[in-house]
Amino acid sequence: MPWRPSRGPRRLRSPRRLGIVASLAAVLAISLLSAAFAGVFSSATAAAARGSANTHRPALLRPAGSNRAAGTHRAATRAAGSSRPAQTSCTSVAHIGDSTSVGMVSPTWLADPAQRLAAQYRDVGARNVQIDASGGRSIVEQMPGQINGYGVASSWYQAGFRGCWVLALGTNDTANVAAGSNVGLLARIQEMMAVAHGAPVLWVNAQTDLAGGPWSEANMQLWNQALLQAAKQYPNMRIFNWAGMVQPSWHLSDGIHYTSAGYAIRAAAIAGALARAFPASGHSTSVLVN
Repeated sequence: MPWRPSRGPRRLRSPRRLGIVASLAAVLAISLLSAAFAGVFSSATAAAARGSANTHRPALLRPAGSNRAAGTHRAATRAAGSSRPAQTSCTSVAHIGDSTSVGMVSPTWLADPAQRLAAQYRDVGARNVQIDASGGRSIVEQMPGQINGYGVASSWYQAGFRGCWVLALGTNDTANVAAGSNVGLLARIQEMMAVAHGAPVLWVNAQTDLAGGPWSEANMQLWNQALLQAAKQYPNMRIFNWAGMVQPSWHLSDGIHYTSAGYAIRAAAIAGALARAFPASGHSTSVLVN
């Protein structure tokens, strides 16, 4: 029987529900991210049927050229595990992410549509794909004009989505908690799991190359530990160990976001992890998917 959240966590739907300390912390953390990457990353939404994305060209950081992109696609296929990828039982997939997902749906960063996330999900058997990626997104807090992770998932479920969820969130959540939010890591994860209503959920864990600050790797490890703790409550939850495979060379100089090569590998790896977490045949018993 799926775990049912208490009334407490479900009331965290809006920043207006936060205490004064949490609200101030959210403003601080999100403002830092927004200022650091203004003009570099924007919100993006992709539909599998169209393979489209709403993105803006980065002002400062340029993606790799077409020759490098072609080689990256081959590397991404190998990273996913096989030239003929395994198939998933998830024929419908909803992916919700932050700025670390924007590059996976952006033609600016991935010129070849076959490298982008929607195509990678289709390669492993997902026929219907919904993707919403937004820079600075967290599960609870939100910037002006933005919908937070919980809001996106809730609206999709209310609109009738019934399928598997892939959640590439947590990088900004753990930064907000480090900055002083009184909404803890576990409560944030419970919020998103409540929206899934027992459906399969694959979380992509977090990693940075930063030694200090709200987005430090030490804080990302705290988030990843919270994911493992939460998974004990949810038999429908799996965690893709992206942190265990990512290489420093895939990062941009900011230590958080990725190069074109990194985004291509990330997209293929996430789709491959979905197939291993929820295979078309058989049953995955391991919570952590490598």
